[in-house]
Amino acid sequence: MFSYKTYLIFLFASLGISIGLQMILPFPYGLGAALAIFIAFPMLLRRRYMSRMKGYGDSGSGGGGFFGMNSGSTSVRYVCLVCNNKHKGGTCPRCGSKMQRADF
Repeated sequence: MFSYKTYLIFLFASLGISIGLQMILPFPYGLGAALAIFIAFPMLLRRRYMSRMKGYGDSGSGGGGFFGMNSGSTSVRYVCLVCNNKHKGGTCPRCGSKMQRADF
């Protein structure tokens, strides 16, 4: 996981490089290069972070995404609190109880 210190180093490095490019290149090109660097460096940082986080999660389910989307074919299964039966749906097919907990 990236720390706040690493993020600040990336931020100030991109600021220094963009100021240097604005001093070297003429006006429209320097501004375009500075904006490109300010967009590219955070994207690079996020890509490195996500590649490190890829190994975490349960049994290679893909993980990530927006609130668990793009996680593959993993579905929510429920465990009955009365008879401990695993099932999909609202009521337990074994005992008919509606007391259950989600098992991801």
